[in-house]
Amino acid sequence: MITAVHPNEAAAQLTGRDYVSYSAISTYQSCPLRYFFRYVEGLPEQTVASSLVFGGAIHSAIELQFRELLSGNPAPDLDMLLAAYQAAWQERELGTVHFGKDENAESLGRLADRMLRAFQASDLSQPGGTILGIEEELREPLVPGCPDLLARIDLLIDTGSELVIRDFKTARSRWSQNQAAESAGQLLLYSELVQKLDPEKTVRLEFAVLTKTKEPAVDLYVVRADRQRVDRMKRIIERVWRSIEAGLFYPAPSPMQCPTCPYREPCRAWTG
Repeated sequence: MITAVHPNEAAAQLTGRDYVSYSAISTYQSCPLRYFFRYVEGLPEQTVASSLVFGGAIHSAIELQFRELLSGNPAPDLDMLLAAYQAAWQERELGTVHFGKDENAESLGRLADRMLRAFQASDLSQPGGTILGIEEELREPLVPGCPDLLARIDLLIDTGSELVIRDFKTARSRWSQNQAAESAGQLLLYSELVQKLDPEKTVRLEFAVLTKTKEPAVDLYVVRADRQRVDRMKRIIERVWRSIEAGLFYPAPSPMQCPTCPYREPCRAWTG
């Protein structure tokens, strides 16, 4: 008798992780070969786009803000937030960072100063309600036949009547409401996990977007979580996972993504 391998075990055998994440699914959607190099082969990234490092460093500073509030401490001052930002940068070797035109670590540091000042001055720096989690990890088997989905939620708030999932983004310019709706796949899936925490409360999905402009803006966008869109995301995960299981890995050339891809050399050497 042949015993079927549990999806979590299959994922562990393939990638060393007994779960899938939304970022992994998104990586496969953008380029299956990049997924293969990163998650299956485990190749180190030769370069990383400065926008990713910058966004991660801003997240680290914002995370510090909310961790201090959760601990019952006063909100950190700007110097503390900038120190958290710089500490995140120091985890990267500058030689591996791919900077954009007219961009360097110093210019991005000045931009971070402006953006974090704008964040501190916004209502979003002092969330209403009770903070339940910061970079909170939740994990459930959402899609039958697929590995568990691991979620990492930037900020989880209980307002009394709602559970709020708030995701922080950095962007070159202000978003439109349509852009927020089109970017909501991750939050739609996360809403399923959060709903299990308190089925009696509704789940509210929000994007907090900080713009990388001369005068940064901090905007909040609310996204509606409806059953049809959640089910659609589940079907996408199922089909992507089936493709990964089947070993369907191939390059997806893109003039937008290839120039900053960390796997350009192994991609060129790949013969199938």
